[in-house]
Amino acid sequence: MCFDCSKIYKIMLIALAVFLVVLFIFIVINNSSSGEKNPNILVAIARNGDNATLGTTTIKFSQNDIIVGTALSHEAGSDTININESGIYQISYQLYGVQDTTGSFNFNAVLLVNDNALTDTFNESPVIRNSTSNRMTLTSTVILRLQAGDTLKLQGVSIEDIRYDNARIDIEKIG
Repeated sequence: MCFDCSKIYKIMLIALAVFLVVLFIFIVINNSSSGEKNPNILVAIARNGDNATLGTTTIKFSQNDIIVGTALSHEAGSDTININESGIYQISYQLYGVQDTTGSFNFNAVLLVNDNALTDTFNESPVIRNSTSNRMTLTSTVILRLQAGDTLKLQGVSIEDIRYDNARIDIEKIG
């Protein structure tokens, strides 16, 4: 009876070892094919005083809230975001415009790649006339294919004396 028991134990140990090896291989393959990618995210903020030019101007961002990964880079205080890796990027922004005088109020926003306006990203505010509340926030989200070496800028566009007190841009490499 002991002889049969030892055979059964040996078979059970071998089966358990084979099961553990198969389980280990399954976990390794599953993690490598569907594991989390390293994120590439940039969040830059412009505060009151960062952008003194009225009317049309590219927006300077004085604060980098989040920089994760190496696909994007930005020097605080600059208006230029550098694309370091080719890929597909989701870009969201908020641009707050104010006019101190009463009269026509209208401003727009557009993304620039390599200093060229992307007309399909043009975001236009309504024209407000003789309003005492001449302030507004434009928001937009776009997805762009960008190449390593490209530069990205957010531009406020207006013929009125619009001041851009606050802005935020969130960029994530999604592919």
